[in-house]
Amino acid sequence: MMKLPEHFLWGASTSAFQIEGAYNIDGKGLATTDVREVPEGIADTKVACDHYHHWKEDVDLMSELGLKTYRMGFSWSRIMPDETMVPNEKGLAFYDQLIDYLLEKGIEPFVTLYHFECPQALVDAFGGWKSRKMIDAYVKYAEVCFRHFKGRVTKWVTVNEQLIATAAPGLAMEYLKDPHERAKWIWQISYHVSLAEHRAFDLLRTIDPDAAIGPVCAIQVVYPASSDPEDIRAAQEAEEMMEFALLDMSVYGEYSPSARTWLKERNLYPDTEACDEAVLHGSKPDFIGVNYYFSTCAKAEQKPFDFNTSFFWASDDCRIIPNDNLKKTEWMNMGIDPQGLYNGMRKIWERYRLPMIVTENGMAVSEKPDEEGRIHDPYRIEYLRDHIREVMRLRKEGYPVFGYCPWSFIDVLSSHQGFSKRYGLVFIDRTETDPKDCRRIKKDSFRWYHDVIEKDGSDL
Repeated sequence: MMKLPEHFLWGASTSAFQIEGAYNIDGKGLATTDVREVPEGIADTKVACDHYHHWKEDVDLMSELGLKTYRMGFSWSRIMPDETMVPNEKGLAFYDQLIDYLLEKGIEPFVTLYHFECPQALVDAFGGWKSRKMIDAYVKYAEVCFRHFKGRVTKWVTVNEQLIATAAPGLAMEYLKDPHERAKWIWQISYHVSLAEHRAFDLLRTIDPDAAIGPVCAIQVVYPASSDPEDIRAAQEAEEMMEFALLDMSVYGEYSPSARTWLKERNLYPDTEACDEAVLHGSKPDFIGVNYYFSTCAKAEQKPFDFNTSFFWASDDCRIIPNDNLKKTEWMNMGIDPQGLYNGMRKIWERYRLPMIVTENGMAVSEKPDEEGRIHDPYRIEYLRDHIREVMRLRKEGYPVFGYCPWSFIDVLSSHQGFSKRYGLVFIDRTETDPKDCRRIKKDSFRWYHDVIEKDGSDL
């Protein structure tokens, strides 16, 4: 039986706003995720998993699990609380102690700079990513991080899931009621993010040429709903506009001919400036992070722009639908498709020829401890096992996949469902309305993943 090499990065992932809590402590400013509207009865960011006060316990659990890397996030508003962009020393000190302890335990920090949040003060001051001023703000934030953590953090993520970061409900411009206007702004914002990202690529190579940096993409594996040529075209278009249009900007600094045509025909092409070309074509990432949960199907259909989908993508000629051939669950109603991870990563390699790491992959379930206080999650073990097998298949065939990080290490605050759905290897003992003590309880999947790491997947 094949096993993965010793240098393969077995990890796990979280993000700052989904676990830290301490939303207004030690100089942290309000983030956009702190002020967004949360449905009544759903947990918010004020406490989350209280990682801010449990960080050492969490790292000890990571060490017990055997992690080689921890994909974590920085909170921009903890490091730079307001529009003055003056670094918050207490915020940096929090990440200092966390990263130093990770390194002490032999765990490599793998840091995401931007994961769905920014200081609300920047939105109030100039509109956030709607303004080109945000590009300079992001670069200043990145520079502080690159210089401060030089030599300790050697792998950086610029932006997590650019599609969702710029378009998802609760994260983008719901106040714009005109669908076309909103779509126009989403693509303009995404363009600004791409400019900021490329400047960060260049900046890191100046500050720390030994470090690596890349984007994390929510890959969209879309099958045609039928063999009808129109459905095949719809699936190609959906993948192009939900995934490759953004990754093309990250890697090549330009849209593909089909994406450019799609945007221009709908009057959605972003406004540009002459100086942008040098920025976009002057750098490339070192790797691509892949987030994958499930695949979908596409059916050709003429309809008005629609943002009320699970994919936060407005299309006027395509509908995303579930795959009737796949098993579905409460929170994963599109169906579970391990082979989709293989299919999607093959396409990424063939298009970009860059090393890849799975940065998120997990199963959402509503869970609570049994009468003995344990969480038995054989469904999660099955999900992770089947997806890791596809990673091993990719490695066997020669594709450069250098790590695997399930989502998530601990249960996290869901962006839209609080703690109603849980992904973690470690249970957080709290409810939507009562944080209690946020006690950590290891699930069965924790023990299973420990054995997988220890044997480098040889028993799968």
